[in-house]
Amino acid sequence: MRSSKFSLSRLLPFSGRDLLITGVIMSCAVGLCILLRMLDSVEGFASPVFVLAVLLISRLTTGYLFGLIASVLGVICVNFIFTFPYWAFDLTISGYPLTFFTFLMVSIITSTLTTQSKQRDRLRAENEKEKMRANLLRSVSHDIRTPLTSIIGATSALLENPGLSTAEQRELLEDARDDAQWLIQVVENLLSITRIGDEQAHITKGPEAAEEVIAGVIPKFRRRYPQLTVSVEVPDTLLLVPMDPILISQVLSNLLENAAIHGKTATHVHLSVQPEGNFARFSVRDNGAGIPEKVLPTLFDGTLKHNETSSGDGKRNMGLGLSVCLAIVRAHGGTLEAQNLPEGAEFSFTLPLEG
Repeated sequence: MRSSKFSLSRLLPFSGRDLLITGVIMSCAVGLCILLRMLDSVEGFASPVFVLAVLLISRLTTGYLFGLIASVLGVICVNFIFTFPYWAFDLTISGYPLTFFTFLMVSIITSTLTTQSKQRDRLRAENEKEKMRANLLRSVSHDIRTPLTSIIGATSALLENPGLSTAEQRELLEDARDDAQWLIQVVENLLSITRIGDEQAHITKGPEAAEEVIAGVIPKFRRRYPQLTVSVEVPDTLLLVPMDPILISQVLSNLLENAAIHGKTATHVHLSVQPEGNFARFSVRDNGAGIPEKVLPTLFDGTLKHNETSSGDGKRNMGLGLSVCLAIVRAHGGTLEAQNLPEGAEFSFTLPLEG
């Protein structure tokens, strides 16, 4: 019993949006037929007009309910309003059963094609999500295992070799600290993906000052990478951008860290935000070695192998971080892109200013 109710609700769903669409299209069809009758006394124009209305309603609404309702209303309007004798039902009109059958078939066929098309789009989107999830898991498995092994090795060396010099002990502790910080970044990326969820509806956006979000990211980056100089460029006036500030801060942190680690020869990073039409464009630019041309096509899909990235330590894979950035930016309705500059590389993303 529960299964039949579920199937019926899937086939005949009701929503206020679909009701509004049906009402507007049927009203337009009636108005058009009245106008045509005023301009020309020849009958027979109403049927094709209402067939078109049924077609549009079946295409623009979900399921079969409103297409079927439109079919019945179309037959009633044609018979009652636009066929002589006007404003009266005449079920003896020649071709009346055929007209009703035509309306009904148009509704059912169009609703079926629309439903199948939506199902294909949903399956395609689910396949893309599964592919992204698999790529992220592959990246995470390596990004977590390698630094953990290094931390265990460093701490074991300290415990098993009490005679190490102060300099050697400090070097091992610094290595363990760096690996622990990298693990924190990986966990933050995973938490960001969890917060995004499967649908954009899970993103809670509010107007946030872009300057304040940047100001919260820069100090943390400078503490971790004091060898790099950082410059910031913001608009002269306050720029409010609809966003989830925690997630966008994660994007900026990932892009800044990517410039520090994979820029190789980078000594300077420039972070900017500027209004650009109906969007705000955030940009992270460095003066490093740039992005290898062969990895540009797969830069954001999480499929990068560790030996394809620009770092040589085998554990600083930029595939995971950039995949997270792309997921967050897309969830906000924006775009993310990367390009090589005459000196270094630039990662930039846009966020809509209205939302």
